[in-house]
Order: sequence, then C-alpha cells, then structure tokens
Amino acid sequence: MTPDPVAFLDSGVGGLPYLAHARSYLAGYRLVYVADREHFPYGEKTRAQVIDAALEVTERLVRRERPRLVVVACNTMSVVALAELRSHFSVPFVGVVPAVKPAATLSRLKRVGVLATRRTVEGDYLRELIQRHASGCSVVSLSSASLVEFVEKGLPTATQEERQARVRTEVDRFTSEGIDALVLGCTHFLHLEAEFRVLLQQNAIQLVDSRDGVSRQALRLLRSREPAAAVGKPPGHDSLYVTGPRPRLDGYPWFASHYGLALEEEL
Repeated sequence: MTPDPVAFLDSGVGGLPYLAHARSYLAGYRLVYVADREHFPYGEKTRAQVIDAALEVTERLVRRERPRLVVVACNTMSVVALAELRSHFSVPFVGVVPAVKPAATLSRLKRVGVLATRRTVEGDYLRELIQRHASGCSVVSLSSASLVEFVEKGLPTATQEERQARVRTEVDRFTSEGIDALVLGCTHFLHLEAEFRVLLQQNAIQLVDSRDGVSRQALRLLRSREPAAAVGKPPGHDSLYVTGPRPRLDGYPWFASHYGLALEEEL
C-alpha cells in the first residue's frame, strides 16, 4: 500500500464532499477517509467526549496509515478538538469551521443563518467566530441532529422527493428569519447541496461552505513541508475506513462506490 496519504477524518460520511472537492487540488496524492462510526454522532456529545473520541481515532489512523496531513472534515471535531489534536500529534491538521466570515461578507441584508450540530451551535468557538467576523450581522444559529442521521443512514435509498422534503424542513426554519446567506456548518449537510441550492435560490438566499478554502489550505501546507511534492506520481487507490463493530451500515458500500473509494478493513 502506498504510504503517507492525505487523510480526511469525520464521525461518518459527512466529510466525503470535502474529499471529493480536494481531489482536483491534491492530484497525485493518495487519499484516505475515516468514518468514525464507533463514536457517531459527535454533534450530540460533550466537549470531553468529542476530544477523547478524536484522539482515539486519530491515534489509530496515524498508526495504520502514517498520513502526511489530516483534514478534520467534521465541523464539530474541528471546533472542539483541533487544538488537542495538534498538541498530541506531529502531523499537520487542517480544520473545517463554519464559513461565517465569507457569509457575512456576502450578505447584503446582514442577516446570516448557520445550520450545524448542537455541539457547534452551543460551543464557544462559533460564538467567538461570529463576534470576530460577523459582529455587524444578525446571525441565527440552529442545529439539526435529525438531518445528520438522515444523511448517514437514509441517503443511499432516499428518493429525490424525500431528499427535497427533508431539506425543505430546514430551509423553512431560516426563511422566516429573513436571512440572505446560509452557512452549512456541518459537513454532512453538503451531501444535500443540490437540494439546498434549489430551495434557497427560490428565497434569494446564498449557500456558503468552506470546501474551497480547506482544499487550498491543505495544498499550501503540503507544499510548504515538501516542495518536491508527489504531484503527478501514481496515487494508488483511495481508501475508506469505517470504525466500530460489524456489520457496517448497508450504505457504506454505496458511499465508497459513489466517491471512488476502496472499502477497507476496520481501522
């Protein structure tokens, strides 16, 4: 197996859209994705539980794959545990945080929505992010654990009508608040990006996420550490690991196939 991949880490399938977006930036690097189903969902855990879970799964990842960089493709894990991960491991980390700053810049009405997990919505990090980058805006922050569950367990078999109906429930919560920019502050929600865009455009609301910024930062860090990077070399096959006891959820082979990943043995 090709050593030293770039790794993406999430509580489940949420970070897969970040991996897909990063592929065009990280051509030539082997990519590895870890879905930490053993500790899912992170968004409903205490701060201490999130940190413990993040450290445990990262230890397994580092021991198994020796990644040259880890993208923490989970908003909750990033806002709660990124500092602890950086202090415990020598590998560089790139976090995924709610795109409040670009949303505040885009918003003409200065009314911004953030849809995230409960841990992110209730945490100090988001409040500080809003104070630092959106102090001139009215920000409505709402959580949705049920939408995370829908993506994780129901997405592979959901009809288009079911996807639209589920997204409409969330969009309706924000349209009544008069926002004109919505931040998807949980990576799981990007699996429903197309449905969000259709409904938000009908209400003149812009959708904001951090995929491009995360991909660019990962590439910058890689180049700063290894100027003669592996771009252009055969990358080997990209892999998906799932933690936790078997049997896996039926959806994981679907996600692996959809994102061009080989479903590996347990991490």
